[in-house]
Amino acid sequence: MSRVSVKVVELLSRWLLVLLVLLAPRHGNTHPQCLDYKPPFQPREPLVFCKEYAKFGCCDLEKDDKISQNFYKIMDYFDYSGYVTCAKYIRTILCQECSPYSAHLYDAEDANTPMRELPGLCGDYCSEFWHECRYTISLLTDNNATVGIEEDRNKFCNFLELKDREYCYPNVLSDDKLNANLGDVRADPEGCLQLCLQEVANGLRNPVAMVHADDGTHRFFVAEQLGYVWAYLSNGSRIDRPFLNLTKAVLTSPWAGDERGFLCMALHPRFTMVRKAYVYYSVSVKKEERIRISEFTLSADDMNQLDHSSERTILEVVEPASNHNGGQLLFGHDGYLYIFIGDGGRAGDPFGKFGNSQNKSTLLGKVLRLDVDNKDEVDPYSIPSDNPFLGEKGSLPEIYAYGVRNMWRCSIDRGDPITGQGRGRLFCGDVGQNKFEEVDLIVKGGNYGWRAKEGFSCYDNRLCRNTSLDDILPIFAYPHKLGKSVTGGYIYRGCQMPNLNGLYIFGDFMSGRLMSLKENQSTGKWEYKEICMGKGQTCRFPKLINSYYKYIISFSEDEAGELYFLATGAPSASARAGVIYKIVDPSRRAPPGKCSFKPTLIKIKGKLIHFHPKEGKPSPPTARPLTRPQPHVTVRPPPLGVTTNNPQTTPRPMYWTQRRRKHRAGSVRLISAEQLSDRGRVEIYIRGEWGTVCDDLFSSKAAAVVCQQLGFPVALRVAKRAELGRGSGSILLDDVECEGTERTLLDCKRAKVGKHNCAHDEDVGVVCGYHHDEDK
Repeated sequence: MSRVSVKVVELLSRWLLVLLVLLAPRHGNTHPQCLDYKPPFQPREPLVFCKEYAKFGCCDLEKDDKISQNFYKIMDYFDYSGYVTCAKYIRTILCQECSPYSAHLYDAEDANTPMRELPGLCGDYCSEFWHECRYTISLLTDNNATVGIEEDRNKFCNFLELKDREYCYPNVLSDDKLNANLGDVRADPEGCLQLCLQEVANGLRNPVAMVHADDGTHRFFVAEQLGYVWAYLSNGSRIDRPFLNLTKAVLTSPWAGDERGFLCMALHPRFTMVRKAYVYYSVSVKKEERIRISEFTLSADDMNQLDHSSERTILEVVEPASNHNGGQLLFGHDGYLYIFIGDGGRAGDPFGKFGNSQNKSTLLGKVLRLDVDNKDEVDPYSIPSDNPFLGEKGSLPEIYAYGVRNMWRCSIDRGDPITGQGRGRLFCGDVGQNKFEEVDLIVKGGNYGWRAKEGFSCYDNRLCRNTSLDDILPIFAYPHKLGKSVTGGYIYRGCQMPNLNGLYIFGDFMSGRLMSLKENQSTGKWEYKEICMGKGQTCRFPKLINSYYKYIISFSEDEAGELYFLATGAPSASARAGVIYKIVDPSRRAPPGKCSFKPTLIKIKGKLIHFHPKEGKPSPPTARPLTRPQPHVTVRPPPLGVTTNNPQTTPRPMYWTQRRRKHRAGSVRLISAEQLSDRGRVEIYIRGEWGTVCDDLFSSKAAAVVCQQLGFPVALRVAKRAELGRGSGSILLDDVECEGTERTLLDCKRAKVGKHNCAHDEDVGVVCGYHHDEDK
């Protein structure tokens, strides 16, 4: 084969590959999305009108009712036979606003491109609609261009058709792949759950903790390893003065991976009344490294700042090494303060005969429980009366559980929002040694096995074989090929992401892997699924991104129970590479209004630093309404259908495009040579055109209907035999008989539209007025 022939074959192969890509199914390119650029939801109350979307879609009952009202308003223009023929088309087209794929049907997935006025129809359905009810399109859209396309099927369907045959209506309803597991958390072919993120804070130096005050303000406080704690408002703004500044006392360094520093903070569960905060940080006392747990009181002058002079040391523990510092504080639902301390550092817990973790005469490698409310002037805390080792010889009474290596990030389960199931459970991630990382469920008096065991495996064979070990196995452990430093997470119990309820979400600091566990209620086993960032268009919602910095430092929840994680691109206490991400499920959201809250107002001293995301694309503009924006200055118009010599103009903003007034079927106007507003030949708008009305059977009652439509309360007289001018073009109505109470002439008894036995010399006219005694 010649070189030219080979080149031709290569080019053909490339073009064939491109063609196959273009023609490939697009199931992964489009995702459920509403016209407000948010995920679909299950309505809180069943829909009455658009019932096919009652279980999952984009409408709540209020939106459903508005669509219903619009439908019946449109159908008022139809007689019985027209209602029977066209109602099904009008209804289904209007209800596509409720479809979980409405954003795609309306070309609204990109907020920066024009949105369709009507949902995209499939070709066959459009042809059927055109054949049966083509003239109804003017009732469905404000676009006057539709008047000229009603008689041409090709133009009509070019306007309405969505070329994507998989996502056009009604094919989108019958596509099994699109509707399989609709509303569930999406997973890729390997079963990895596809979630998205929203950036909520950035520019932080190793953000190690985020807590909320549970006081109705929906503030959150973010601690940096360096020793700063910052207060953020519910809108994401940060107060420029720190909530706490311990940088002069905190022991840390700019070295990557230094485990010392400001490690955690917990606010008293009755923070509004008690006004206490507790902190956990590394200090150096006479060149001896220690862990210090301190209490601070809220400033009397500023509710967004602690009183730095109020520090009271609760506990200090000497650290034999610079690592394995633990670093978790939290309050349980019992009101007690839980403290999680590492085993003292170095590899393999080499201290003493059994190591620190198995030695209950030391606080290292333990979970402690203290009562910080019942104390006196001498002792900064008391021991809860049901602590498991209280009174046991050789054991320290503060110990609640033992046998832990270096627990990093623990959380309390809020419980199922409906049943309360799971409430109060204590979850922890415990960093492993050589092979495994683990997640534990902490219980009173529990022995979690270290250093006898690492995960489910033996680490110290001699201790592991000891029959008196009686250790509690982790609920999950993973090997170091998945990650080498677990970061414990939270059970999701928020409101906005109903799919995630009951899912324990955690991560790994070294690998950057996000993971999840779900308890099987039948077996009690925890089932693992990895979490991936949404692919393709999965995260194409306003403010959402699908990437994050690798080093996952901590997890947190806000006052409403929504879940976040804190990560950095450079694990150094001095690098401003820290970001806080909110975890978002793009597959389903809570129904509108269910999760709304109004934060309690707080007084701010200092300046606010507004948040600007650095990741992803700029947020799209606010969702566009289906109806056009109205001019900001209004002028009272003349009666409908009346033309004036000097029409008033309305100033319009730059984005407003002036158009001709849209006419509904049945609209009327009066045409006179003198351009008088109160009299003239009657013309009616039907099927996209204006035409005249014959005077046969046309009475003063019919004239009253015309005048009332135009804003005149009285019909003064009927003008027959084209007295007020002959028309041209179509004669649309004949034999009109009215009762005088109808909304339009179409509601009166009449011949079929376009059927008549008259000429333009029988065009009827009317004279309207405001009083019966006006000059005729």
